[in-house]
Amino acid sequence: MAVKVVCKNKKAFHDYHIDATYEAGMVLSGPEVKSLRAGKANLRDGYVRIDARGEAMMYNVHISFYTFATHNPNDPLRVRKLLLHSREIKKLIGKLQEKGLALIPLKIYFIANGKAKIELGLARGKRQYDKRAALKEKQGDREVQRAMRHDPK
Repeated sequence: MAVKVVCKNKKAFHDYHIDATYEAGMVLSGPEVKSLRAGKANLRDGYVRIDARGEAMMYNVHISFYTFATHNPNDPLRVRKLLLHSREIKKLIGKLQEKGLALIPLKIYFIANGKAKIELGLARGKRQYDKRAALKEKQGDREVQRAMRHDPK
């Protein structure tokens, strides 16, 4: 299955522990889809809330204007509806009641039939010492890989 990744939220993996991931569709306009195909999106400050009607809404995700759009362009930071099954939304409502959990976008991608999907992560915030420990572990792994690559046997 061919997947074309548009953008990733690298900052999310640094700031949060990701407990579970969910795949959702997005309600987009035509120029927004074209802009995504050009790779013009930013997930850095994005988050998802479930409103009173039981709909998942995505906030602060920036999808740039499509320059060749002929009709009135959309606001790049507009609130977008996410398409999830009702049982998934009910499960998420229960999980989001716990203290410290948030639903954040991790990546936007296109699947084989051309539909744009978003991967959401059920995230728990990291403490400062967790971030330092993760960074130290990553640097150690990098040094091991470097030593193995340059090891003349």
